[in-house]
Amino acid sequence: MAALPELKDAPAPEEVAEHKPYVPDGVKMPEFTLSAVLLGASLGLIFAASSLYLVLKIGMTVSASIPVAVLAITLFRALSRAFGLRQATILENNIVQTAGSAGESIAFGVGVTMPTLLLLGFGMDLPRIMVVSILGGILGILAMIPLRRAFIVNMHGRPGQPGTLLYPEGTACAQVLISGEKGGTTGKTVFIGFGVAFFHKFVTEGLAVLKETVAVPVGFINRAAVFSQAMASELLGVGYIIGLRTSAIMMAGAVLGYLIIIPIIYFVGEYAATPVPPGQIPIKEMTVGQIRNNYLLFIGAGCVATAGIVSMFKTLPMIVRGVVGGLRGVGGGPGGRMKRRTEDDMPLSVVFLGSLGLIVLLALFLMAEVGAVAAVAGALLVVLFGFLFVTVSARLTGEIGSSSNPISGMTTATLMLTCLIFLTLGWQSSIDRLLALSIASVVCIASSNGGTTAQSLKTGYLVGGTPKYMQYAILIGAIISALVIGSTLIMFNESRAVVSTKPENVPAYALNSAELGRLHETATHDGKTYKVWHTRNDNLTEKKDGFEPRPETIALAKTKAGMYFVDPETGKLAALKDNTIMGQLEERDDGTYVKREFEAPKTQVMGIVINGVLKGDLNWSMIGIGAMIALMLELCGVSALAFAVGVYVPIQYSTPIFLGGVVRHFVDRYLARQAAAEAEANVRAAVAAAGDDPLARVRAEQEAKGQAEIDALRKSETSGGVLLASGFIAGGSLAGVLLGFLAFHDEWPDDMRQWEYRTVAVAAAKPLQGAAEDAARAELGLEGKTPNARQEAKVSELAKEIAGLSKNEPYEWVPVPAGTTLKLPEGKSDYVASADTRLKDVAKEVFGRERKARKIFDKNGDKLRLPAELPAGAKLKLPASDWPAWVVFGALALFLLAVGTGRLMTPPPPENDGGGS
Repeated sequence: MAALPELKDAPAPEEVAEHKPYVPDGVKMPEFTLSAVLLGASLGLIFAASSLYLVLKIGMTVSASIPVAVLAITLFRALSRAFGLRQATILENNIVQTAGSAGESIAFGVGVTMPTLLLLGFGMDLPRIMVVSILGGILGILAMIPLRRAFIVNMHGRPGQPGTLLYPEGTACAQVLISGEKGGTTGKTVFIGFGVAFFHKFVTEGLAVLKETVAVPVGFINRAAVFSQAMASELLGVGYIIGLRTSAIMMAGAVLGYLIIIPIIYFVGEYAATPVPPGQIPIKEMTVGQIRNNYLLFIGAGCVATAGIVSMFKTLPMIVRGVVGGLRGVGGGPGGRMKRRTEDDMPLSVVFLGSLGLIVLLALFLMAEVGAVAAVAGALLVVLFGFLFVTVSARLTGEIGSSSNPISGMTTATLMLTCLIFLTLGWQSSIDRLLALSIASVVCIASSNGGTTAQSLKTGYLVGGTPKYMQYAILIGAIISALVIGSTLIMFNESRAVVSTKPENVPAYALNSAELGRLHETATHDGKTYKVWHTRNDNLTEKKDGFEPRPETIALAKTKAGMYFVDPETGKLAALKDNTIMGQLEERDDGTYVKREFEAPKTQVMGIVINGVLKGDLNWSMIGIGAMIALMLELCGVSALAFAVGVYVPIQYSTPIFLGGVVRHFVDRYLARQAAAEAEANVRAAVAAAGDDPLARVRAEQEAKGQAEIDALRKSETSGGVLLASGFIAGGSLAGVLLGFLAFHDEWPDDMRQWEYRTVAVAAAKPLQGAAEDAARAELGLEGKTPNARQEAKVSELAKEIAGLSKNEPYEWVPVPAGTTLKLPEGKSDYVASADTRLKDVAKEVFGRERKARKIFDKNGDKLRLPAELPAGAKLKLPASDWPAWVVFGALALFLLAVGTGRLMTPPPPENDGGGS
């Protein structure tokens, strides 16, 4: 994308008046129809789920307006052909993309902020998420209504003209709609991308046919240096859409974090005999994941937070211009003459009354938890910061696009300012921290939805849509998405939650009666009701209302952060609940593996800011190191936000994004050569048509070059590659959502994978780890050989994977002596062994499946013991090979390259004008 010009003064009124939309003002056609609104809201829910998945995984999303517009055109066209219905108008398609685009913006705001509740010691309750989502979505739209004329109309101008806000996605989306009206633009590419990515994700993660992540030890550094890549089609699509520069900066952050910082920490830690805080075991005994969680996590968080704040300060001049321009534009519509259709906004009275209503509703909601003064102050801060940052977001979106808009930076700044205000007022309790998060959450969602609204209004301005109908559409889409997104987030969080009773996870500690009386939340586990203690909440560690906290409880809360189930009768801690989002436990008590993929990087930054300022609970050394890294990059002229995200998220997520950016680079170079040849011919033709007048020739040349820039942008942003990548994102993300929900079932995930595994028999009785190491050496062809350090590292990694895959084998080989009475799950009567047997044989006899042995063992742990070693003949599962995953993922990248350059699936040329004007 070409660099946009520096924004200065708005174009003169006579230049703005020259704009003629595709559908003229005097033309009336179906626009705000029930079918358009329902289709848009439905597509919005689909992209909201995929966006939520992405933001929890890697902390970023991409604009959904273009794929929604393409799908709207395709679906309406298919329905009209199948049932003989009226062909949808361009304005109806515009309403679909407007309503649909809200889902992505709501999902981003919710995914960034709401999981922070877990870090503050509160549960993610549905009413809170719904209230915050709805109010934030509405505020973003209300704040954008008075800004439409200032940003969309007065700053429209011509390409390359000073004062122009281009709104890249909005302009490209308008070109998609116009192309669809003329007979072009097919959604086939999106659907194919969706199907390919969905199938690849399901085969990879659901059936385990291909490796999910390929890790390559970089042994010449040390054993802590590991390069890895997730075979994630949705991340390949993300990288393609954000482009090479951003994805390369993100990859650079990953290289620094995982191939430089972690190896350095390990190298130094090898010589430290004692643990280095906040770690609890010596560094030389830590895995790469433990080094990351104890050290790199905080460095990355400091980098992300600082980068967000710096990006905020860098935009201060733009903020001032945006606010001044916005205020100047309010009420700047047509005077006494009749309002035209394309100038008909929702009335400003709605903005005023709606904002007042938001203050009242939010204050009433907050009063249930904080005092009236704090509730009203919080509501006023929300509206103040909301209008400010919606203005900033709308302006930045017009300049750099939605996908590059630093919403998280604005949210971090909001949170920092709010926390500093609270610190000055002495508001530092857990409830005050919750209030600060609520304020930032509404502002974040409002800013996100405000930028999306601005893009959609730009699209409508170009195609000739009615502003008030678009505002109603995105309002409906935002409310529907807000009503559903909370349930989706909670289901994500519960899908792979682990409840552990292991002694190493549950401290041997009992709360006294006074402490039990302060716990009001309850939870049910294994048929028993427990009280819930969130150690991050200070309800048991703060001196308040005459309660005197015990020093040992304070110490335990600091060292064993988490959510514990407490026996209401004895006060003993009974179990630890580890949530899916930001979860730490990688195996259940029965030894089965739990996949952890929701790192929620930007969420953790929110928690660090709140606790760091109001609780003073922060590792400032590592946060400061991360901050210095961000400042160093800014001094080098590199925007640090993408780099910081690369440092923070696991390297396997940055790698496919970088590969997607590389593919986009080659596609853009190919398309640029084509566009340059066309542009040169068009400029020569325009200059020749201008005649001999030198001024006319110069003006014609400037306009032709400006139009060439727009055409190049349109071709790049609406190429087959972008559409295919959008399909990759939606298909891969929604397959991930489905697989996450399947994890609610005890058997389905394992059932889907069983057929694929190769197995090897244990030659002689051995412990699981020893048998796994033997199997790993055989698999790598190292039997009877002396491996070097690199080969030994490979053996160690493969043995861990084999042992992990085969964790349930010991349960199958548990001996059951004759006469043993076993309790059976699932309502079956007791089983009495008639002869010496193995638990796997009992399971096969009772359930028809050997793998049910674990369920029987769980019911009879008091009388059965795991074998000290596996007997000869026991089966170990071998993981899938690396090379098929590389081949298939490489084929996906080549497919994306071919479609992006037009070598495959070239869309048909547009027909004659379909009569939109």
